Amino acid sequence: MNTLETLGQAAKQGARALLTATTEQKNEALLAIAKALSENCDYILEENEKDLEAARQNGMATSMLDRLALSKERIEGMAQGVKEVSELPDPVGKVLSDTVRPNGLHIQKVSVPLGVIAVIFEARPNVTSDAASLCLKSGNAVILRGGKEAIHSNKAIASVMQKALEGTALPSACIGFVEDTSRESANALMRLNEYVDVLIPRGGRNLIRATVENATVPVIETGVGNCHIYVDKDANLEMARDIVFNAKTSRVSVCNAAESLLVHKDIAEKALPMLYEALKEKDVILYGDARAKAILPQIEAATKADFATEYLDYKMSVAIVDSLDEAISHIYKYSTGHSDCIVTDNDAAAKRFLQEVDSAAVYHNASTRFTDGGCFGFGAEIGISTQKLHARGPLGLPQLTSFKYQISGNGQRRV
Repeated sequence: MNTLETLGQAAKQGARALLTATTEQKNEALLAIAKALSENCDYILEENEKDLEAARQNGMATSMLDRLALSKERIEGMAQGVKEVSELPDPVGKVLSDTVRPNGLHIQKVSVPLGVIAVIFEARPNVTSDAASLCLKSGNAVILRGGKEAIHSNKAIASVMQKALEGTALPSACIGFVEDTSRESANALMRLNEYVDVLIPRGGRNLIRATVENATVPVIETGVGNCHIYVDKDANLEMARDIVFNAKTSRVSVCNAAESLLVHKDIAEKALPMLYEALKEKDVILYGDARAKAILPQIEAATKADFATEYLDYKMSVAIVDSLDEAISHIYKYSTGHSDCIVTDNDAAAKRFLQEVDSAAVYHNASTRFTDGGCFGFGAEIGISTQKLHARGPLGLPQLTSFKYQISGNGQRRV
């Protein structure tokens, strides 16, 4: 039996144990994990430094190094995130509907765990604890498979969490970790139908595409964020400047960072230089269409590919549009369905944008950086779903459950 099958079997047993775990037992396990993360901070940082050194030698971009790097503060943040999950309401066992049929059958629809969740992710080590804590609280076992860039960090975090579970009512098999970072191991996990109930990929476009094309287990697509901000002709330009600056530069390496800027032609002469000066503070490189370059000759010329690119870097595409209709059409053409924003004081324009832009999160006068489980009040999240079936937007605890029907009768027979 290969390693993945062994992990799958163990996870299946862990999922079975979680079906009968109480809220108190799950919370105690999460608090033990949080405590262990804090107490093992130095060990995790030592392992993270191995990954960082390898990444530097391989020429990893600064923005991606930021995704990979841990610090004492970030590890404490991970521990705090686990604690916060322990404080959230248990999503399992909720009666979603309760009816009695004319024949006397009592039918309850009750929330239940998904079972075994496999998570394939890239670069960010904090996903290891985020995913594990959310899965445990929602009653799911998890199999974690991170990328080679963070193998030492992820392995350390997973081992700390597994060790913490040994002193609790939950078996350590509730958290599985795949040490093999080869493409073959990822593909095998995508086809582990006998043991995996759902697969969640968290990473860039190539990972998402590979998962969708190769997986035979059910997949929830997450992550790719070509997020737009449209500055309307009726926008407050100071507000627009601050929103664009925050959405683009507060953390460029995350999927809810803005990548594309659209500006209405009526205000472009005034708005674009203002936005350019603000973004220049962080050395953001703008890639503009012909009309944008006519106003700002110093920016780079954009290609069609630029408008479809999730940069995850200090780069941004810029286009001038003639109308709200053109802005919405541009977003329909290039958006990945993650997060898109309009900045305007025109309520009618805002209403149309919110209604017609078909993304998981659509904003009026607020930064796209708020597309996050914590910001939405869900606690931590396992990713941002950009699809429409099962779950959409931040995948918090309720989105990691399914339901079943429990039917009680007194001898009814169907005729």
